[in-house]
Amino acid sequence: MSFHTDLDDDGEVMSEINMTPLVDVMLVLLIIFIITVPVINHAVKLDLPQASSQALEIKPEKVQLAIKADGALSWNGETLPSEALEDRLATAASRQPQPELHLQVDRHAEYDHVAQLLSSASRHGLGKVAFVTEPGR
Repeated sequence: MSFHTDLDDDGEVMSEINMTPLVDVMLVLLIIFIITVPVINHAVKLDLPQASSQALEIKPEKVQLAIKADGALSWNGETLPSEALEDRLATAASRQPQPELHLQVDRHAEYDHVAQLLSSASRHGLGKVAFVTEPGR
């Protein structure tokens, strides 16, 4: 019986690896990657619709409040008794979005009427108040 071992002619064990099949496999993989990379990067240009990301802003209602020289009130041009002011302010404060109060005061009106109106508006949570003035003469 004879045993076959991996010995070279000198009787030493061969320690070399045959690199030819490894190089062949690597060349085949390289060719495959060279062919497939342009196909992967190929893109189709599309004109897609653009969406607006801005929130739709609802403009708040404007309430025209006027104080005349004698302290009489008007709400959007309509004469308003002072007892009905609190109810109107409560109704306006419950709306969403809350309306802006545009306050037009006669130059001869007492400041006390203005202060009471601003205090009532603040008490009901109406914080947006604008003072309407006449252009300079």
